[in-house]
Amino acid sequence: MKTMGISQFKSHALKILDQVAKTQEIIIITKRGKPLAQITPYRTSDINPKSGRLSDTLVFEKDVISPLGEEMWDACK
Repeated sequence: MKTMGISQFKSHALKILDQVAKTQEIIIITKRGKPLAQITPYRTSDINPKSGRLSDTLVFEKDVISPLGEEMWDACK
């Protein structure tokens, strides 16, 4: 993992992003010696639709009123 100051990143951002994409190396951006951000390469193989996504665990209902009944909705008014 490489580190670089924010001023160097700011002046050469496009070149550095191209380098990260080409070498697949992570770069840590620092500000006054303290880590500020991490530039990581985009990898399509790392994205797994089943890993930690809540959308796979939710049930989407077309009609949210019918399961409770009309009278329950009127009682909440």
